[in-house]
Amino acid sequence: MVTGKGGTGKTTVAAALALALAADGGSVLLVETEGRQGIAQLFDSPPLPYEERRVAVARGGGVVKALAIDVEEALLDYLDMFYNLRRAGRALRKMGAIDFATAIAPGLRDVLITGKVKEAVTRRKDGRQVYDAVVVDAPPTGRITRFLGVTGEMSQLARSGPIKTQSDGVMAVLRSPQTAVHLVTLLEDMPVQETADAIAELQAAGLPIGSVVVNMAAEQVLPAAALARAATGELTGADLAPGLAAATLPGGDELADALAAEVVEHARRWAAQDALRDEVEALGRPTLELPLLPGPMDLGCLFELAGRLEDHLRTSGATGVPA
Repeated sequence: MVTGKGGTGKTTVAAALALALAADGGSVLLVETEGRQGIAQLFDSPPLPYEERRVAVARGGGVVKALAIDVEEALLDYLDMFYNLRRAGRALRKMGAIDFATAIAPGLRDVLITGKVKEAVTRRKDGRQVYDAVVVDAPPTGRITRFLGVTGEMSQLARSGPIKTQSDGVMAVLRSPQTAVHLVTLLEDMPVQETADAIAELQAAGLPIGSVVVNMAAEQVLPAAALARAATGELTGADLAPGLAAATLPGGDELADALAAEVVEHARRWAAQDALRDEVEALGRPTLELPLLPGPMDLGCLFELAGRLEDHLRTSGATGVPA
């Protein structure tokens, strides 16, 4: 499960993680839960239907399939699986009853989504699991605990029967070592605080927490001493002018002043982010940083981020890291 405050890039991280886990021949399913078709946009593919469709081939021939969960279709699957009522369910959909049911009982939507994820995780063919990993682009941190815990509440309400059995099965997977909730943050005050709040809520709910992924982090481009000096505003265009002149670059004092301003801005941003790194470290979870990449996010950027995640997986092992 990959969650994060809106705007932190959790969908991008989920997609890159799926590519990393599929490397060297893996089979991975990437699941979208919020109906935004963000995965299709990232992989430059048509809108995803309610079926598992290949969207990428990873390094080494691994395959990433993607699924955008349609709540109505998930409910029809549920009715067919447990009650053999798919035909009746389609009639209900034509009447608008399914829309009505999910509107008056918002928790039903989350029950259906987590149930579909559990089915994909546990599905077997010829005695083997169909997928080596299932990566879920989950709801934001503000509602991730409710999203994952609503099926447990359903289990308490239903004392017996198929609903009880299904709910218990879903929660068994969500609370097992098979599952980890990874949190994506930026080195900014609000995302870091939301990440801390979400970790506390997940721990209280008994749900397994994985890594904290710091996304879009500025990379250090100057020595520490130079960064410290620039962050105080001591660096000026006059300091850079001799070097620019020696390099015979046009622009003179105007260019030197503009460059100095950019260096000061970078140094101050780095200092602010560096202070928040201590807060992220204090969360007590394995942490990985992904860089801020120039330009719009495309397939090339996704594979670059996946490569960083692969390196982290190789150097850190399989415990407490994105997996």
